Amino acid sequence: MTKDQMLWGGILMLVAVLAGSAGAAAPTSAPSDQQALAESNNRFAFSLYARLKDSKGNLFLSPYSISTALTMTYAGARGETAAQMARTLELKLEPDRLHPAVFHLIEAVNTGGRKGGYELSVANALWGQKGHGFLPEFLELTQRNYGAGLRDVDFSNTQGARRTINAWVEKETRQRIKDLIKEGMITPNTVLVLTNAIYFKGAWSLPFNNKHTQRQPFTLVDNTKVDALMMHRTGTFNYMKDRDFQMLELPYVGGRLSMIILLPSQVAGLPALEKSLTSDNLDQWLARLREQNVSVALPRFKATSEFRLNDVLKAMGMTDAFSELADFSGMDGERGLFISHVVHKAFVDVNEQGTEAAAATGVIMKSSAPPVFRADHPFVFLIRDIPSNSVLFIGRVMNPKQ
Repeated sequence: MTKDQMLWGGILMLVAVLAGSAGAAAPTSAPSDQQALAESNNRFAFSLYARLKDSKGNLFLSPYSISTALTMTYAGARGETAAQMARTLELKLEPDRLHPAVFHLIEAVNTGGRKGGYELSVANALWGQKGHGFLPEFLELTQRNYGAGLRDVDFSNTQGARRTINAWVEKETRQRIKDLIKEGMITPNTVLVLTNAIYFKGAWSLPFNNKHTQRQPFTLVDNTKVDALMMHRTGTFNYMKDRDFQMLELPYVGGRLSMIILLPSQVAGLPALEKSLTSDNLDQWLARLREQNVSVALPRFKATSEFRLNDVLKAMGMTDAFSELADFSGMDGERGLFISHVVHKAFVDVNEQGTEAAAATGVIMKSSAPPVFRADHPFVFLIRDIPSNSVLFIGRVMNPKQ
């Protein structure tokens, strides 16, 4: 295992975004619906993590970004495609209640970022083929609830479209997420790309002193040791110790956001801890946190992860959306669209001052390949008068060179 793979080898980090009320704003949404959405997002987060945790090395993602991009896509799904997406995303609300709840969560996050003493922003966008007939009701729903205005692009210019979308992602993530849409993902058959970007930069409420950072051993899962820059801080934190792990909460300035760290008691204890990590268990563990004086040693680290999520989402039950069985007729009134790629990229930097994190998700939608009519074998043909529907000539071709 390399040094790049060591980080989080024994530490599982979760950044908990604690969403509060966004205040009175249209569209309207009941607090109970907003709570139901948060619960759905968390259940999806841990189900997705369970599918990804067996990959090697460090792992970092924003399930909130992924679920937001897919829920925006779900707005155009119908029939069995919509039912599969709802089950995969753990959605319990009907669409007329779901999308306004998404609006309020986005507003809560962005309002907190403007007023909370930290940077936190969420942005969405639709990138549609020029001239494609998207339904006004779909465009209005995504604009109203996701702030995702339609931006016309020409996907026949594949490189130009890719550069345009990637430039938006870079801007919204403060240049931390680059090249989200890889070469070859966009083709002339691409009709729509739905994007989400999230960026966070926050200072610790109790920062670590750089002078106390020292190179110290970090034990990998195979019991070998590497040198890591360990930050040190003693202070009053929310803390809980169980038989198999410890749990620590490090708050950011403003008190609304915090990092939750779960540390297995044994070096090889991470797989068992990950297996027990569910939304319900996390709620129970959080309820056991108590303030106490804690001496903290935490490695300074950076991590970047990148995922192509098609196979994972199919395995979670979202199969039709990626095939010609897809029904996204809520987008343009037709049955020709399907998802070709769901891509995600995330970055995190944890140091003495605080944390910077960014992530972006892209959902790329294509039209089904046009039917191929290749007359390279014998065929029948006719010539007709269209108004009267009269067949004027009829024939066949057995050999075009005769």
